Amino acid sequence: MSVCISIMAKSSTDKALELLRYLPRVALNNLGPNPNNKALKKKKPRRGQHGGKTHGYGTKGSGQRQSYMRIGMESGATPFYLRIPCEPYHKGHHLRRQYPPLSLKQLQLMIDTGRLDPLQPIDLTAICNTSLYFLDPSERHFGIQLTDEGLDSFKAQVNIEVQHASESVIAAIEMNGGLITTAYYDVASLFAAMNPPRFFKKGVPIPKRHLPPEDVVEYYTNPANRGYLADPSKVAEERLSLAQKYGYQLPNIAEDPKWELLTLRKDPRQIFYGLEPGWVVNIREKKILKPKDEKLQEYYRS
Repeated sequence: MSVCISIMAKSSTDKALELLRYLPRVALNNLGPNPNNKALKKKKPRRGQHGGKTHGYGTKGSGQRQSYMRIGMESGATPFYLRIPCEPYHKGHHLRRQYPPLSLKQLQLMIDTGRLDPLQPIDLTAICNTSLYFLDPSERHFGIQLTDEGLDSFKAQVNIEVQHASESVIAAIEMNGGLITTAYYDVASLFAAMNPPRFFKKGVPIPKRHLPPEDVVEYYTNPANRGYLADPSKVAEERLSLAQKYGYQLPNIAEDPKWELLTLRKDPRQIFYGLEPGWVVNIREKKILKPKDEKLQEYYRS
């Protein structure tokens, strides 16, 4: 009797092993649930006198009548937005101009990795073309704010134009023999400066940059902020004053071999270096079309 059982067991084992040779490998994608699992059995909703009772509308009250309280209602108590005092510095926050930050550490990294050329002027267009810095004018972004992170490790000599910078950042750039300018860009100019090829493909003239609005005129005319509308003689005085304040020797730019690069500036109405407002850039034919009408030229210059 025992001999028969062992023969039967052996034959069933062989059959199982033979079956496994032709079956696919066991994996998560070919495993199914236990057919006897009670949790997988879907219960049908019962209605009315058959055990449904509330027909899916809950018990008495607002749950039954679907008359829920409005958003912010606290069952008759004074809502939180009336209990908390008003904070006036939040007023109009959705309308304020935003300046996404770019640190000196990131700027130095872009230069070291070849994303930016220190032998060329660095502006909004050059920084956006690195694909490491992004602006969205539809989110009230109005340019670059250069921050002082990596202040001690910044060693590059650059001629840079940003939209906002602190006093310590200005000192760090000028200590290395560079120059910095803060300039305002309106929304239309930002769209053109962020992606020049996309703008040139439209075939429209380069717009002139608008002057800053009244609330930021004081910032961009202040020589301490290196504003692009400030008096150059007063900017030179502020450069010397800042060097005395931070205790470093101000480099003589006039004797620097990069003098032409460092003193290169845009016109207040200009968006791109070397391109005037009113010109049309034809990328396909590689031509620059300039207006011949004198009144049109005067419009873009004024």
